[in-house]
Amino acid sequence: MNTQFHDGGEDPWLAPDKLYHVIFCFSISLLFSTLASLSRYSFLRRHSILIGSAFSLAAGAAKEAADHFGVFPSAGASARDAVADAVGVVIAAFLLFIWRKSRRSRSEPGQTRPILPI
Repeated sequence: MNTQFHDGGEDPWLAPDKLYHVIFCFSISLLFSTLASLSRYSFLRRHSILIGSAFSLAAGAAKEAADHFGVFPSAGASARDAVADAVGVVIAAFLLFIWRKSRRSRSEPGQTRPILPI
């Protein structure tokens, strides 16, 4: 079982692995934020970006913990992977915020939108 915490030469910043971490956390953020924004509960809709970000960070942390304990065949947990996860979340949150703001400025007062019954 490999339980070392890597942050040096074996773990370059510009590796395909880092891009995968960014894309994974970006996608998880978008998915859960979208699901929360379609909920019938106003609290979930209002905080959909935060909810998507929290789920994504939790998934990234779980992956790093699993890497640390040798669950997946990898070099172990990496601080750089965690940073890549956070970058994916920040990019998603920023784009969702901009998209939400532009939708609000274009929406008409009586306009309705679909809501999931969850």
